[in-house]
Amino acid sequence: VKMDGQGVAADPQLQQFIEVESQKQRFQQLVHQMTEVCWEKCMDKPGPKLDSRTETCFVNCVERFIDTSQFILNRLEQTQRSRGSFSETMSD
Repeated sequence: VKMDGQGVAADPQLQQFIEVESQKQRFQQLVHQMTEVCWEKCMDKPGPKLDSRTETCFVNCVERFIDTSQFILNRLEQTQRSRGSFSETMSD
């Protein structure tokens, strides 16, 4: 196995596997966080089934959570890109 300059395996299949597993882990963390937030916000008293108010609250909570997460991700990507182009012009 070839190593790059930082001692990390340079095997493309291994890197792909690690990236996929990292994405799975981030997704699981997001689902856990969303469940915790929405449960605390919407669940008054657990019962045998959800009433329509609680169900609507969960749906809205999940949709807002996803919207907010996507917005933050997009902002981070924009910030990274603007810093990247700024860094490139500084090094020219």
